[in-house]
Amino acid sequence: MSRIETLKKAVAVLEREPQELTSSNNRGADIRAAEVARAQGKREVWGIAVEFDDTDKLIAAARAARIAGYTRMDAYTPMPVEGLSEAIGFRNKQMPALMFCGALLGGTTGYFMQWFANTQSYILNLGGRPYHTWPNFIVITFEMTILFCALTGVFGMLVLNGLPTLYHPIYNTPGFDRASQDRFFLAIESRDKKFDFDETMAFMQGLGALNVEIVEK
Repeated sequence: MSRIETLKKAVAVLEREPQELTSSNNRGADIRAAEVARAQGKREVWGIAVEFDDTDKLIAAARAARIAGYTRMDAYTPMPVEGLSEAIGFRNKQMPALMFCGALLGGTTGYFMQWFANTQSYILNLGGRPYHTWPNFIVITFEMTILFCALTGVFGMLVLNGLPTLYHPIYNTPGFDRASQDRFFLAIESRDKKFDFDETMAFMQGLGALNVEIVEK
């Protein structure tokens, strides 16, 4: 390698380093400014978020947060991550019960509709056959059971997940648009019983994340 090429590479490195330092300093200044504004009561903190570039680090951070006693937290990833639900302590037992109730309601509705039509509303004497014959009601009862169960699952999922969500404080996090591409975020909410701004900030900074961000409402 010639001396000229070596000098060019050295100059390129020197030009890049100030930009990186400036970006890092700006990020630190933003965090300090947010802390000052919070202390003065000008801004309300929704929580603290950390950014990772690897799923293993995200799961490890979520487990560490659970061990530390945090319960109000959520993860944002571009694809399903195996083991993440268990790591953040997500155990929703409402959906199975809701879908069972929906299926039960659908089956009951389908059966009652046929019984009422054949025995009360529009009685037909067909060769002396009994009006109430449950084997004839099985097909529609089954179809109504499946229909109500499926609809309960779809709408129950939307309601329990708070969807559609047109605005969420986490959307303001710098770089959060990459949560749908190649970044993984973990956020602890300020309404968590264990949340203390200084302690939680120190905890999050010790997780080895790429960035630590204050999320404001």
